[in-house]
Amino acid sequence: MSPSADAPSSSSAAEALSFTTGQIVQEFGYDDDVDLDLRDAIEDLIGADLEDEDSQEIVDGVILWWRDGDGDLTDAMVDTLATLAPGAPVWVLVPKAGRDGHVLPAEIQESAGTAGLRVMSTVSLAADWTGTRLASRS
Repeated sequence: MSPSADAPSSSSAAEALSFTTGQIVQEFGYDDDVDLDLRDAIEDLIGADLEDEDSQEIVDGVILWWRDGDGDLTDAMVDTLATLAPGAPVWVLVPKAGRDGHVLPAEIQESAGTAGLRVMSTVSLAADWTGTRLASRS
């Protein structure tokens, strides 16, 4: 069975995040509902494990799993910036519309602006998650 346009394969979804071999990627918001196939595909793509949110490494990108009810999104976005290399992306991964925990795009946009980030693009990732790429304003 081929993947539908609504649910890209995990490897193509990981590639859509534009990470490359050798990069260090930090993960925030891990919980039992994350897409493990997507995580594995990202790790395969970069050739390493994802760094956890306590890591002090300077990182080439961040994935932030976020659901409605997780707390203050702006604060979480600011936390992702602590060890982020200049120009590196922050990907906010939220449940798709209609799924438990969905976050409205307007909330992501507003939180990003307050955190000093801007929304660059949004992509469909896996069956249940949407990713929004954020970049620093500088």
